[in-house]
Amino acid sequence: MSPSESAVAEIPTAVGLLNAYVPIFLASFVTALLATPLVRRLAVRQGIVDRPDQTRKLHAFPVAYLGGLAVFAAVIVGILLSYFSSESLVLAADPVPIAVLVGILAITFTGLADDVWGWDPRLKIAGQLVAAAALAIQDVGVRVAEGVFRPFLGASDEILLDLGAIAIVNGDLYYWLGTALVAAFVLGGCNAANFIDGLDGLLSGSVAVMAVGFLAISVVMATHAGAGADTASGSRIVLSLALLGAVLGFLPYNFNPAVIFLGDCGSLLLGYMCAVIILMFGDQGQTHLVFAGLIVFSVPIMDTALAILRRRLAGVSMATADTHHIHHQLRRSLGGVKRAVFTLYGISAAFSLLGFTLAWMVLDTMVRVRVVYAVAAVLFGLVAAFAIKAARRVQWQAGMSNETVGATPGVPRATAPRRSPSETAVTQGSSA
Repeated sequence: MSPSESAVAEIPTAVGLLNAYVPIFLASFVTALLATPLVRRLAVRQGIVDRPDQTRKLHAFPVAYLGGLAVFAAVIVGILLSYFSSESLVLAADPVPIAVLVGILAITFTGLADDVWGWDPRLKIAGQLVAAAALAIQDVGVRVAEGVFRPFLGASDEILLDLGAIAIVNGDLYYWLGTALVAAFVLGGCNAANFIDGLDGLLSGSVAVMAVGFLAISVVMATHAGAGADTASGSRIVLSLALLGAVLGFLPYNFNPAVIFLGDCGSLLLGYMCAVIILMFGDQGQTHLVFAGLIVFSVPIMDTALAILRRRLAGVSMATADTHHIHHQLRRSLGGVKRAVFTLYGISAAFSLLGFTLAWMVLDTMVRVRVVYAVAAVLFGLVAAFAIKAARRVQWQAGMSNETVGATPGVPRATAPRRSPSETAVTQGSSA
Protein backbone atom coordinates (compact mmCIF):
# COMPACT_ATOMS: atom_id res chain seq x y z
CA MET A 1 0.00 0.00 0.00
CA SER A 2 1.41 3.40 -0.97
CA PRO A 3 1.78 6.19 1.66
CA SER A 4 -1.10 8.15 0.17
CA GLU A 5 -3.41 5.10 0.17
CA SER A 6 -2.40 4.36 3.76
CA ALA A 7 -3.19 7.95 4.78
CA VAL A 8 -6.65 7.66 3.29
CA ALA A 9 -7.34 4.26 4.83
CA GLU A 10 -6.28 5.22 8.35
CA ILE A 11 -8.32 7.79 10.22
CA PRO A 12 -5.85 10.32 11.68
CA THR A 13 -6.03 11.51 15.27
CA ALA A 14 -6.47 15.15 16.24
CA VAL A 15 -2.98 15.25 17.78
CA GLY A 16 -1.49 13.65 14.67
CA LEU A 17 -3.16 16.23 12.44
CA LEU A 18 -1.99 19.19 14.52
CA ASN A 19 1.57 17.84 14.69
CA ALA A 20 1.65 17.40 10.91
CA TYR A 21 0.18 20.77 10.04
CA VAL A 22 1.73 22.97 12.75
CA PRO A 23 4.64 24.10 10.47
CA ILE A 24 2.04 25.98 8.40
CA PHE A 25 0.92 27.86 11.50
CA LEU A 26 4.50 28.67 12.51
CA ALA A 27 5.43 29.86 9.01
CA SER A 28 2.45 32.24 8.88
CA PHE A 29 3.04 33.46 12.44
CA VAL A 30 6.74 34.23 11.92
CA THR A 31 6.06 35.88 8.55
CA ALA A 32 3.46 38.23 10.06
CA LEU A 33 5.71 38.96 13.04
CA LEU A 34 8.60 39.98 10.79
CA ALA A 35 6.66 41.59 7.94
CA THR A 36 4.46 43.91 10.01
CA PRO A 37 7.26 46.33 11.09
CA LEU A 38 8.50 46.48 7.49
CA VAL A 39 5.02 47.25 6.17
CA ARG A 40 4.54 49.88 8.88
CA ARG A 41 7.78 51.60 7.87
CA LEU A 42 6.67 51.59 4.23
CA ALA A 43 3.26 53.07 5.11
CA VAL A 44 4.80 55.85 7.21
CA ARG A 45 7.34 56.68 4.52
CA GLN A 46 4.58 56.92 1.89
CA GLY A 47 2.27 58.90 4.16
CA ILE A 48 -0.42 56.18 4.20
CA VAL A 49 -1.58 56.82 7.76
CA ASP A 50 -4.87 57.21 9.60
CA ARG A 51 -5.05 60.64 11.25
CA PRO A 52 -7.18 61.28 14.36
CA ASP A 53 -10.22 63.53 13.97
CA GLN A 54 -11.47 63.62 17.61
CA THR A 55 -14.90 62.35 16.59
CA ARG A 56 -14.76 58.72 15.44
CA LYS A 57 -10.96 58.41 15.40
CA LEU A 58 -9.67 59.15 18.87
CA HIS A 59 -6.18 57.65 18.69
CA ALA A 60 -3.58 60.08 20.01
CA PHE A 61 -1.32 60.15 16.96
CA PRO A 62 -1.38 59.16 13.27
CA VAL A 63 -1.28 55.36 12.84
CA ALA A 64 0.03 53.54 9.77
CA TYR A 65 -2.31 51.66 7.46
CA LEU A 66 -1.47 48.69 5.21
CA GLY A 67 -1.30 46.10 7.99
CA GLY A 68 -3.32 43.90 5.67
CA LEU A 69 -0.24 43.48 3.47
CA ALA A 70 1.60 41.74 6.31
CA VAL A 71 -1.40 39.47 6.92
CA PHE A 72 -1.61 38.75 3.20
CA ALA A 73 2.08 37.78 3.06
CA ALA A 74 1.70 35.50 6.09
CA VAL A 75 -1.37 33.72 4.69
CA ILE A 76 0.29 33.20 1.29
CA VAL A 77 3.46 31.78 2.88
CA GLY A 78 1.40 29.28 4.90
CA ILE A 79 -0.61 28.15 1.89
CA LEU A 80 2.45 27.82 -0.37
CA LEU A 81 4.23 25.78 2.30
CA SER A 82 1.32 23.32 2.26
CA TYR A 83 1.87 22.76 -1.48
CA PHE A 84 5.54 21.90 -1.04
CA SER A 85 5.09 19.74 2.06
CA SER A 86 1.97 17.83 0.98
CA GLU A 87 3.77 14.46 1.01
CA SER A 88 4.62 14.82 4.70
CA LEU A 89 1.09 15.79 5.76
CA VAL A 90 -1.23 13.24 7.35
CA LEU A 91 -4.19 13.72 5.03
CA ALA A 92 -3.96 12.58 1.44
CA ALA A 93 -6.35 15.29 0.32
CA ASP A 94 -6.48 17.91 -2.40
CA PRO A 95 -4.39 21.07 -1.84
CA VAL A 96 -5.94 24.48 -1.29
CA PRO A 97 -7.84 25.30 -4.52
CA ILE A 98 -6.16 27.78 -6.83
CA ALA A 99 -9.45 29.70 -6.87
CA VAL A 100 -8.91 30.57 -3.20
CA LEU A 101 -5.51 32.08 -4.02
CA VAL A 102 -7.02 34.05 -6.91
CA GLY A 103 -9.68 35.37 -4.54
CA ILE A 104 -7.07 36.33 -1.94
CA LEU A 105 -5.16 38.30 -4.58
CA ALA A 106 -8.33 40.03 -5.84
CA ILE A 107 -9.51 40.95 -2.33
CA THR A 108 -6.09 42.19 -1.23
CA PHE A 109 -5.67 44.37 -4.32
CA THR A 110 -9.19 45.76 -3.88
CA GLY A 111 -8.58 46.70 -0.23
CA LEU A 112 -5.11 48.08 -0.96
CA ALA A 113 -6.45 50.27 -3.76
CA ASP A 114 -9.08 51.66 -1.40
CA ASP A 115 -6.51 52.34 1.34
CA VAL A 116 -4.13 54.12 -1.04
CA TRP A 117 -6.42 55.78 -3.58
CA GLY A 118 -9.86 55.72 -1.97
CA TRP A 119 -11.77 53.57 -4.45
CA ASP A 120 -15.42 54.06 -5.24
CA PRO A 121 -17.59 51.59 -3.24
CA ARG A 122 -18.83 50.07 -6.51
CA LEU A 123 -15.27 49.16 -7.47
CA LYS A 124 -14.78 47.53 -4.08
CA ILE A 125 -17.89 45.42 -4.63
CA ALA A 126 -16.63 44.52 -8.12
CA GLY A 127 -13.35 43.28 -6.65
CA GLN A 128 -15.21 41.12 -4.14
CA LEU A 129 -17.40 39.69 -6.89
CA VAL A 130 -14.27 38.74 -8.87
CA ALA A 131 -13.09 36.75 -5.84
CA ALA A 132 -16.53 35.10 -5.55
CA ALA A 133 -16.58 34.26 -9.27
CA ALA A 134 -13.20 32.52 -8.96
CA LEU A 135 -14.60 30.31 -6.19
CA ALA A 136 -17.72 29.47 -8.21
CA ILE A 137 -15.68 28.54 -11.29
CA GLN A 138 -13.81 25.91 -9.28
CA ASP A 139 -16.98 24.84 -7.40
CA VAL A 140 -15.70 26.01 -4.01
CA GLY A 141 -18.78 26.36 -1.82
CA VAL A 142 -21.25 25.86 -4.65
CA ARG A 143 -22.64 22.63 -3.18
CA VAL A 144 -23.89 24.45 -0.09
CA ALA A 145 -27.01 25.38 -2.06
CA GLU A 146 -27.65 21.73 -2.87
CA GLY A 147 -27.61 20.90 0.83
CA VAL A 148 -30.13 23.67 1.51
CA PHE A 149 -32.59 22.95 -1.29
CA ARG A 150 -32.25 19.21 -1.84
CA PRO A 151 -34.93 18.31 0.77
CA PHE A 152 -37.41 20.39 -1.24
CA LEU A 153 -36.34 19.80 -4.86
CA GLY A 154 -34.75 16.35 -4.78
CA ALA A 155 -31.46 14.93 -6.07
CA SER A 156 -29.29 16.88 -8.50
CA ASP A 157 -29.96 14.43 -11.36
CA GLU A 158 -33.74 14.75 -11.12
CA ILE A 159 -35.52 16.73 -13.82
CA LEU A 160 -36.75 20.10 -12.62
CA LEU A 161 -38.45 21.23 -15.82
CA ASP A 162 -39.08 19.20 -18.99
CA LEU A 163 -39.57 21.35 -22.09
CA GLY A 164 -39.50 18.48 -24.53
CA ALA A 165 -36.33 19.17 -26.50
CA ILE A 166 -34.69 20.70 -23.44
CA ALA A 167 -34.76 19.33 -19.91
CA ILE A 168 -33.54 21.34 -16.94
CA VAL A 169 -32.23 19.20 -14.11
CA ASN A 170 -31.90 20.19 -10.47
CA GLY A 171 -28.11 20.18 -10.77
CA ASP A 172 -28.22 23.23 -13.06
CA LEU A 173 -30.41 25.13 -10.62
CA TYR A 174 -28.21 24.09 -7.71
CA TYR A 175 -25.13 25.43 -9.48
CA TRP A 176 -26.59 28.88 -10.10
CA LEU A 177 -28.12 29.07 -6.63
CA GLY A 178 -24.76 28.01 -5.24
CA THR A 179 -22.98 30.69 -7.25
CA ALA A 180 -25.34 33.35 -5.88
CA LEU A 181 -24.83 31.98 -2.36
CA VAL A 182 -21.03 32.13 -2.74
CA ALA A 183 -21.30 35.77 -3.83
CA ALA A 184 -23.53 36.55 -0.84
CA PHE A 185 -21.09 34.88 1.57
CA VAL A 186 -18.07 36.73 0.17
CA LEU A 187 -19.79 40.13 0.12
CA GLY A 188 -21.31 39.59 3.54
CA GLY A 189 -18.15 38.20 5.13
CA CYS A 190 -15.87 40.95 3.78
CA ASN A 191 -18.13 43.81 4.79
CA ALA A 192 -19.10 42.31 8.16
CA ALA A 193 -15.42 42.03 9.08
CA ASN A 194 -14.86 45.60 7.90
CA PHE A 195 -17.68 46.81 10.18
CA ILE A 196 -16.14 45.47 13.40
CA ASP A 197 -12.65 46.75 12.62
CA GLY A 198 -13.27 49.77 14.85
CA LEU A 199 -11.06 49.32 17.92
CA ASP A 200 -7.38 48.48 18.32
CA GLY A 201 -6.90 44.73 18.03
CA LEU A 202 -10.61 43.94 17.83
CA LEU A 203 -10.84 42.36 14.38
CA SER A 204 -7.45 40.65 14.39
CA GLY A 205 -7.99 39.19 17.88
CA SER A 206 -11.60 38.18 17.20
CA VAL A 207 -10.57 36.44 13.97
CA ALA A 208 -7.87 34.59 15.94
CA VAL A 209 -10.58 33.27 18.27
CA MET A 210 -12.79 32.36 15.29
CA ALA A 211 -9.86 30.66 13.53
CA VAL A 212 -9.45 28.39 16.56
CA GLY A 213 -13.15 27.51 16.22
CA PHE A 214 -12.77 26.87 12.48
CA LEU A 215 -9.69 24.73 13.15
CA ALA A 216 -11.49 22.67 15.79
CA ILE A 217 -14.39 22.01 13.39
CA SER A 218 -11.97 21.16 10.56
CA VAL A 219 -10.07 18.69 12.75
CA VAL A 220 -13.22 16.95 13.98
CA MET A 221 -14.40 16.68 10.36
CA ALA A 222 -11.07 15.13 9.35
CA THR A 223 -11.09 12.64 12.22
CA HIS A 224 -14.66 11.59 11.56
CA ALA A 225 -15.11 8.02 10.35
CA GLY A 226 -16.24 9.11 6.89
CA ALA A 227 -13.56 11.72 6.35
CA GLY A 228 -11.44 9.52 4.10
CA ALA A 229 -13.44 10.60 1.06
CA ASP A 230 -13.42 14.26 2.12
CA THR A 231 -10.78 15.74 -0.17
CA ALA A 232 -11.20 19.24 1.33
CA SER A 233 -10.15 18.18 4.84
CA GLY A 234 -6.55 19.24 4.37
CA SER A 235 -7.50 22.56 2.73
CA ARG A 236 -9.71 23.57 5.64
CA ILE A 237 -6.98 22.84 8.18
CA VAL A 238 -4.35 24.68 6.11
CA LEU A 239 -6.53 27.77 5.71
CA SER A 240 -7.50 27.81 9.40
CA LEU A 241 -3.89 27.48 10.57
CA ALA A 242 -2.56 30.03 8.05
CA LEU A 243 -5.26 32.48 9.16
CA LEU A 244 -4.57 31.86 12.85
CA GLY A 245 -0.82 32.29 12.49
CA ALA A 246 -1.19 35.46 10.40
CA VAL A 247 -3.49 37.29 12.84
CA LEU A 248 -1.55 36.20 15.94
CA GLY A 249 1.68 37.47 14.40
CA PHE A 250 0.02 40.78 13.55
CA LEU A 251 -1.90 41.25 16.83
CA PRO A 252 0.99 42.51 19.03
CA TYR A 253 1.39 45.53 16.75
CA ASN A 254 -2.36 46.08 16.36
CA PHE A 255 -3.41 45.72 20.00
CA ASN A 256 -4.12 48.86 22.01
CA PRO A 257 -2.26 51.17 21.68
CA ALA A 258 -1.92 50.17 18.03
CA VAL A 259 1.02 51.22 15.88
CA ILE A 260 -0.52 49.87 12.67
CA PHE A 261 -4.05 49.25 11.42
CA LEU A 262 -5.33 46.52 9.11
CA GLY A 263 -6.98 48.97 6.73
CA ASP A 264 -9.53 47.75 4.20
CA CYS A 265 -6.78 45.59 2.71
CA GLY A 266 -6.67 43.54 5.91
CA SER A 267 -10.28 43.64 7.05
CA LEU A 268 -11.65 42.53 3.67
CA LEU A 269 -9.05 39.76 3.47
CA LEU A 270 -9.89 38.41 6.94
CA GLY A 271 -13.61 38.46 6.13
CA TYR A 272 -12.95 36.65 2.84
CA MET A 273 -10.86 33.96 4.55
CA CYS A 274 -13.59 33.32 7.12
CA ALA A 275 -16.25 33.13 4.39
CA VAL A 276 -14.21 30.64 2.35
CA ILE A 277 -13.62 28.33 5.31
CA ILE A 278 -17.33 28.39 6.22
CA LEU A 279 -18.29 27.61 2.61
CA MET A 280 -15.82 24.72 2.52
CA PHE A 281 -17.55 23.17 5.55
CA GLY A 282 -20.45 22.49 3.18
CA ASP A 283 -18.46 21.10 0.25
CA GLN A 284 -20.38 17.82 0.62
CA GLY A 285 -23.70 19.58 1.18
CA GLN A 286 -23.52 19.46 5.00
CA THR A 287 -25.66 22.48 5.82
CA HIS A 288 -25.46 21.92 9.58
CA LEU A 289 -21.69 22.34 9.42
CA VAL A 290 -22.12 25.57 7.48
CA PHE A 291 -24.47 26.77 10.23
CA ALA A 292 -21.82 25.79 12.77
CA GLY A 293 -19.33 27.99 10.93
CA LEU A 294 -21.80 30.87 10.83
CA ILE A 295 -22.30 30.54 14.60
CA VAL A 296 -18.53 30.91 15.04
CA PHE A 297 -18.72 34.07 12.88
CA SER A 298 -21.70 35.44 14.85
CA VAL A 299 -20.18 38.67 16.21
CA PRO A 300 -19.56 40.27 12.76
CA ILE A 301 -22.93 38.99 11.55
CA MET A 302 -24.72 40.51 14.55
CA ASP A 303 -22.99 43.86 14.21
CA THR A 304 -23.82 44.05 10.50
CA ALA A 305 -27.47 43.11 11.02
CA LEU A 306 -27.83 45.66 13.81
CA ALA A 307 -26.14 48.37 11.75
CA ILE A 308 -28.60 47.79 8.91
CA LEU A 309 -31.56 47.83 11.32
CA ARG A 310 -30.27 50.90 13.17
CA ARG A 311 -29.77 52.93 10.01
CA ARG A 312 -33.11 51.81 8.63
CA LEU A 313 -34.87 53.00 11.79
CA ALA A 314 -32.96 56.28 11.68
CA GLY A 315 -33.86 56.78 8.01
CA VAL A 316 -30.25 57.27 6.88
CA SER A 317 -28.18 55.67 4.14
CA MET A 318 -26.72 52.22 4.74
CA ALA A 319 -23.29 53.71 3.97
CA THR A 320 -23.58 56.37 6.68
CA ALA A 321 -20.87 55.87 9.31
CA ASP A 322 -21.81 56.12 12.98
CA THR A 323 -20.44 55.40 16.45
CA HIS A 324 -23.14 52.97 17.57
CA HIS A 325 -21.61 49.65 16.57
CA ILE A 326 -21.45 46.98 19.30
CA HIS A 327 -17.80 47.75 20.03
CA HIS A 328 -18.46 51.50 20.29
CA GLN A 329 -21.28 50.90 22.76
CA LEU A 330 -19.18 48.52 24.85
CA ARG A 331 -16.32 51.00 24.88
CA ARG A 332 -18.56 53.71 26.27
CA SER A 333 -20.32 51.39 28.73
CA LEU A 334 -17.16 49.70 30.04
CA GLY A 335 -14.99 52.81 29.99
CA GLY A 336 -12.10 51.66 27.84
CA VAL A 337 -10.91 50.10 24.61
CA LYS A 338 -9.22 47.08 26.18
CA ARG A 339 -12.25 46.18 28.29
CA ALA A 340 -14.52 46.33 25.25
CA VAL A 341 -12.11 44.29 23.13
CA PHE A 342 -11.65 41.56 25.74
CA THR A 343 -15.42 41.39 26.24
CA LEU A 344 -15.92 40.80 22.53
CA TYR A 345 -13.12 38.22 22.54
CA GLY A 346 -15.10 36.40 25.21
CA ILE A 347 -18.34 36.62 23.24
CA SER A 348 -16.55 35.31 20.13
CA ALA A 349 -15.11 32.45 22.18
CA ALA A 350 -18.58 31.52 23.45
CA PHE A 351 -19.99 31.42 19.92
CA SER A 352 -16.94 29.46 18.70
CA LEU A 353 -17.53 26.87 21.41
CA LEU A 354 -21.19 26.62 20.42
CA GLY A 355 -20.29 26.21 16.75
CA PHE A 356 -17.78 23.48 17.53
CA THR A 357 -20.30 21.72 19.80
CA LEU A 358 -22.87 21.66 17.02
CA ALA A 359 -20.35 20.30 14.50
CA TRP A 360 -19.14 17.63 16.93
CA MET A 361 -22.69 16.54 17.74
CA VAL A 362 -23.62 16.26 14.07
CA LEU A 363 -20.47 14.35 13.08
CA ASP A 364 -19.82 12.19 16.12
CA THR A 365 -23.34 11.29 17.23
CA MET A 366 -25.31 12.16 14.08
CA VAL A 367 -27.66 14.08 16.38
CA ARG A 368 -28.79 17.53 15.33
CA VAL A 369 -29.03 19.24 18.69
CA ARG A 370 -31.67 21.95 18.79
CA VAL A 371 -30.38 23.03 22.19
CA VAL A 372 -27.22 24.39 20.52
CA TYR A 373 -29.32 26.47 18.13
CA ALA A 374 -31.43 27.65 21.07
CA VAL A 375 -28.42 28.76 23.10
CA ALA A 376 -26.93 30.54 20.07
CA ALA A 377 -30.27 32.28 19.45
CA VAL A 378 -30.46 33.41 23.09
CA LEU A 379 -26.92 34.82 23.02
CA PHE A 380 -27.60 36.51 19.69
CA GLY A 381 -30.85 37.96 21.03
CA LEU A 382 -29.31 39.26 24.25
CA VAL A 383 -26.48 41.05 22.45
CA ALA A 384 -28.89 42.41 19.85
CA ALA A 385 -31.32 43.67 22.50
CA PHE A 386 -28.51 45.41 24.37
CA ALA A 387 -27.25 47.08 21.19
CA ILE A 388 -30.70 48.21 20.04
CA LYS A 389 -31.52 49.56 23.50
CA ALA A 390 -28.29 51.57 23.61
CA ALA A 391 -28.82 52.94 20.10
CA ARG A 392 -32.41 53.90 20.89
CA ARG A 393 -31.29 55.65 24.08
CA VAL A 394 -28.80 57.73 22.10
CA GLN A 395 -31.54 58.68 19.60
CA TRP A 396 -33.86 59.66 22.45
CA GLN A 397 -31.18 61.82 24.09
CA ALA A 398 -30.40 63.48 20.77
CA GLY A 399 -34.10 64.23 20.30
CA MET A 400 -34.35 65.76 23.77
CA SER A 401 -31.31 67.93 23.06
CA ASN A 402 -32.85 69.21 19.82
CA GLU A 403 -36.12 70.03 21.59
CA THR A 404 -34.22 71.92 24.29
CA VAL A 405 -32.24 73.96 21.78
CA GLY A 406 -35.34 74.83 19.77
CA ALA A 407 -37.54 75.74 22.76
CA THR A 408 -39.58 78.97 22.54
CA PRO A 409 -38.30 81.76 24.84
CA GLY A 410 -40.49 82.24 27.89
CA VAL A 411 -42.00 78.76 27.63
CA PRO A 412 -40.90 76.35 30.37
CA ARG A 413 -38.69 73.60 28.97
CA ALA A 414 -39.02 69.95 29.88
CA THR A 415 -36.50 68.91 32.45
CA ALA A 416 -34.29 66.11 31.14
CA PRO A 417 -33.84 63.14 33.45
CA ARG A 418 -30.61 62.96 35.39
CA ARG A 419 -28.02 60.75 33.70
CA SER A 420 -25.26 58.70 35.20
CA PRO A 421 -21.66 59.21 34.02
CA SER A 422 -21.88 56.03 31.96
CA GLU A 423 -25.02 57.25 30.20
CA THR A 424 -23.36 60.60 29.51
CA ALA A 425 -20.42 58.80 27.98
CA VAL A 426 -22.71 57.19 25.42
CA THR A 427 -23.18 60.53 23.70
CA GLN A 428 -19.44 61.13 23.36
CA GLY A 429 -17.28 60.15 20.41
CA SER A 430 -15.57 56.85 19.90
CA SER A 431 -12.46 55.47 18.33
CA ALA A 432 -12.29 54.54 14.67
